[in-house]
Amino acid sequence: MQVQVKNLDFKYDNSKDLVIKNFSLDIDKGEIVAILGPSGCGKSTILRLIAGLEEPSAGEITINNKIVVNDKLFLNPEERGVGMVFQDYALFPHLTVYENIRFGLHKLSKEEQKSKVNEVLKLVNLEEFTNRYPYELSGGQQQRVALARALAPKPSVLLMDEPFSNLDSHLRSKIRIELKEIIEKSNTTCIFVTHDIEDVKAISSRVISV
Repeated sequence: MQVQVKNLDFKYDNSKDLVIKNFSLDIDKGEIVAILGPSGCGKSTILRLIAGLEEPSAGEITINNKIVVNDKLFLNPEERGVGMVFQDYALFPHLTVYENIRFGLHKLSKEEQKSKVNEVLKLVNLEEFTNRYPYELSGGQQQRVALARALAPKPSVLLMDEPFSNLDSHLRSKIRIELKEIIEKSNTTCIFVTHDIEDVKAISSRVISV
């Protein structure tokens, strides 16, 4: 099992009520799983708990057969083998495409960094955009840069928060197909959250409603 979530509970400090209650999830390697639900139902919070950006009040998460959080343990995001694509892409505006992708590879040698960046640039078809800045790219291209940055360290699981919400409606169908092909080609396990059933139909192998 690539990702296991067991009996997860979570509430924000300023709230008495649980946002996530007794949530469990098992995901096999290579699956693309959608978490579907309306705004405010806690689906993005589930991603943040898996990534280590929030800490649950109860439950356990295992990634690639390694426990990353339980009642006695909490691993930081960089120790979990997780790649995250945020809803707004979170690209660094002052860095080029190349530099944005290289950002998470600082532990590697310069040659290894160059090799990894070139590998994912080819994967996302952005080889000609290496020296461009985010403001010089379309929304779809920015999304692919964010995806390339998340994939470059070879994460055990890729997490995507509403990956199509910032795209124009006429672009979404095309980008969905491209994104699915990239994820499948990289053989990456993926969890994404959405409120749009068309996203689910287009790229997921399984859907979980919350």
